[in-house]
Amino acid sequence: MDGRYAPTMKLGIRVRAAVDRDVPLMARLHVESWRETYRGVMADTVLDDPEFIPRRERFWTGAITEPRYSANRIAVAERDGQLIGVAMAGPAIELDVQWAAQLYVLYTYAAVQGLGAGAALLDAVIEPNTTAGLWVSDSNPRAQKFYRKHGFLPDGTNKVEDGVSEIRMVRR
Repeated sequence: MDGRYAPTMKLGIRVRAAVDRDVPLMARLHVESWRETYRGVMADTVLDDPEFIPRRERFWTGAITEPRYSANRIAVAERDGQLIGVAMAGPAIELDVQWAAQLYVLYTYAAVQGLGAGAALLDAVIEPNTTAGLWVSDSNPRAQKFYRKHGFLPDGTNKVEDGVSEIRMVRR
């Protein structure tokens, strides 16, 4: 725990700061949740690439250990001792915005969606009244509904990344 936020517990879900020993499970969850969410939207060659998990392990190792990412908040959600979600936020990386924070990552396994892990992760990495922005798949209405529930609204900005059309949502 880095002291910036305390672990929370809701409906048997524990949210805490991520640590380096979490990296292999974070990488697996990241990849498996992409496969659950983006199959049929993103190219199978991306989702099934044998190097996908090792790349995500390098990504998460860097995010947790490299000083250049020290302003980021990274949290994991656990239930019954199993990692079920991951989130990361930090300073806004968009050049044309006035947000205090940007949500970079928020993934949970589909089987636990709706149980509160996503909301707890979001609150762990971005304080509820903080202005923030994020990008979400245009083809993921469930995620968009989740973010609307937490005060985010589309701002009319779109992009395509990794073959996925995305919309930008902002909480003012």
